[in-house]
This record gives sequence, C-alpha cells and structure tokens, in this order.
Amino acid sequence: MQQVPGSGEQYALIVFDAAGQERNEGGGLLSSAILAADAPEPTDIFFEVHGWKGDVPAAISQYDSWFGAMARSPSRQLVEAKRPDGFRPLWIGLHWPSLPWGDEEISAATSFAVDAVDNLVEDYVARLGERPGLREALAVVIRHAQNDTAPPVLPAAVRAAYDTLDALLTELPADGPEAPPGEDNPPFDAEASYQALRADPAAFGAIGWGGLLGPLRQLSFWKMKARGRTVGEAGFHALLASLAARFPSARLHLMGHSFGCIAASAAVAGAPGAPVAKVSSLVLVQGALSLWAYCARMPFDPGSAGYFHKLLSEHAVTGPMVTTRSRYDRAVGSFYPLGARVAGQVDFGIELPRYGGVGAFGAQGIADAVDMSILPAGQPYDFVAGRVVNVEASSAIRKGGGFSGAHSDIDGPEVAHLVWSAAATT
Repeated sequence: MQQVPGSGEQYALIVFDAAGQERNEGGGLLSSAILAADAPEPTDIFFEVHGWKGDVPAAISQYDSWFGAMARSPSRQLVEAKRPDGFRPLWIGLHWPSLPWGDEEISAATSFAVDAVDNLVEDYVARLGERPGLREALAVVIRHAQNDTAPPVLPAAVRAAYDTLDALLTELPADGPEAPPGEDNPPFDAEASYQALRADPAAFGAIGWGGLLGPLRQLSFWKMKARGRTVGEAGFHALLASLAARFPSARLHLMGHSFGCIAASAAVAGAPGAPVAKVSSLVLVQGALSLWAYCARMPFDPGSAGYFHKLLSEHAVTGPMVTTRSRYDRAVGSFYPLGARVAGQVDFGIELPRYGGVGAFGAQGIADAVDMSILPAGQPYDFVAGRVVNVEASSAIRKGGGFSGAHSDIDGPEVAHLVWSAAATT
C-alpha cells in the first residue's frame, strides 16, 4: 500500500502487465488481499488510471499527486454528506505499461550517442512487443536517423524497414475511427507520414514527432492505444467485477487520464459481448482517444457506432460521465491527430475532425450531451445522472511546456472538485 501524501489514508497500487494480467509483487496478488480483507465495507471505491507512464515509480509519482489533490480538496465533503452512516473510501491506482515515448527519448535521439541508439532499440522492442525481426528493423531506422535525422525522403532501407515493422505488428489493423482503439488508424504509409510531419514545423520539431523516427512514434502510438484497450477489457474489467461482487453496496468511481481513458472505458465496457461493469461515475481527463468513441452513429459512416457506445446504450454509468478538454493540451490537440492520422487531413477550424481526441473536442455525436466550463473549487455543479458532460477546462488545465503542453496539469483544485462532484451525484 502507498501513503496518500498529506493524509492518513493509503491507496493500493495494483500493477498489470501488457496482457492485462495482474503482477505478483512479491507477497501475492494485491487484489486478492483487498478482496479477502476483514474490514468494514467501503462506501466508495475510487480507481485512477494513468496514461503515458511507463514504469511503476512514474505511476506512483502521478498517483501521489492525484490522490493527494483529492485528499486535500474540501469538496470531499460533498460525498461525505451523502453517506450518513460514514464515508469509507477505498483508493486504487491501476498501473499498466504505457509509455510510447517521452521527452527523455527525444533528447536522447537528438544527441544519438551509441548507447542511446541501442537503448532506443530496446525501448521500442519493449513497447511494441518482442517478435522475430523486430529488433533488426528497428535498428535500421534508428541507425539511419543517427547519420541523418531529416533527409528529404526516407532512404530505401528505412522504407523497407518500416514496411517490415508494419507487417510484424499484425495486431494493428487499419479500420478507421469506428474500430477499437489501436485499430482505428488508417493504413500505415511511412513515406506519407514522414512527409506530412515534415510539412508541419511544430510537429516536426517542437512537439517531437520529427525526423526519421516520426513514423516509428506513430506505430508506437497506435500500439499503446491497443494495449490500453487490452488491459482494460481484461484485468481491469475483471477487477471491477470482483470488487462489485465482494462489496455490493459500494459505489465505483473511475478517473482516467490520456490513454488511461481508453483503459478506463474498456474496464467499464468489457470485451465485445461481455456484460458491462456498472459504475457510479466516470471522469475522462484529457482523453487520448477518438472524440467519436461513444457516439451511436458516426457522422461520416451512419451505419457504425463508436467502439465504446455500449457504455451509454447499456447505461453502464449510473451517474455522470464527464470529459475535460483544454486548448493548452498540445499532446491531444496537436499530437493526437498526428498519431491517429497523418497531418494535413484534419480541419480544426470549421467542423469536428474525423481524427481527433476527446481531450481537445470532448465526446461528440451524443444527442443529449451537455457542454459547460469548469467551475472554481467550491462552486456547485448541476450534474444529471446518466448524462455525458463535456467540460471546457482551459482555465484550470493550462500549465506545462515541452511537446505535451498542459496535458498533465490535472492535479489542481478545480479538477479534484470536478471528480468529487461527479462522485457525489449518486
């Protein structure tokens, strides 16, 4: 168990592998210990699911921040007032291996020391999944980038290596935004991707897509989306079901961030054909998944629904489902559409794009969704149970630099107040 900073409470960090299997951290499965504990039944179970955090120390750092913000928030009283027999929270942070790349990799790729090249190869093997031929193809791309980061066109050997990588990643088919996360990408064309990135100075440089590694980061982006769905539909969903059965009176609340919104949504929805897990609130903070993921009909394909539409059609969330968006989030606003599709094919100015993120546009295509601005801590929300609420949060989610901007500026009092307010609706 981990200590919530500034609080006498603790949170459980339950760690899953890339296939969605809980890891034994030395003393047995932590979930089993929670289920077997002889303690008063919790009234509320809060799950938080991180996004782009690759290892356990990074996850702990973020959960310390998030749970600390929740513990400090006076808005906790909103839920306490709804529990006249006492408020007994259970805090759970769910960790999954999810780092597609980061600032550290970009700076290493810029210097291209010999060990940095070897380390990048191994990092990408870990992210994309060990398989014959993968390491050799990665080495071709990365070593060419060592010699010439940004040639006018991809060298023939690099194009061939990218074709090999695309063929090896057979779990990433190209089916458009109505497909499951990770499969909702267009056909991969390394040269087209590379040229599109070259044509966008922000993406090619400051945001970090650039150079010969840009198409590789695109493949890694898709892989992490697919992994978030896999982990959510497998281990996370099973954990929700187990806890709901063990503590039938407890209310379940989920908060996801970035790619963690995919994992959280998949945890509630379950795999196709599986029953949904009923939860009391779902808060998706700066979601790095399709803005159409929850709609009943795609505007460009009315015969198709969003992959997570059954959260709404089967009334999986008894309270509100809340999303946040911020114009200062460069990771979702600029980075996400480049990952989902090459640049130059998305119009942000007039219409909602085919490829865009919830953290930039909210959850769209939902007839009765409500749009509103984030409120200062202490001001009451008028949430309606079962309703989707898209919250414009630029006034609160605004701090941060680098290629991600304010993407991780989510531990302020306004966001904590938002989460507590959603939890207090039921």
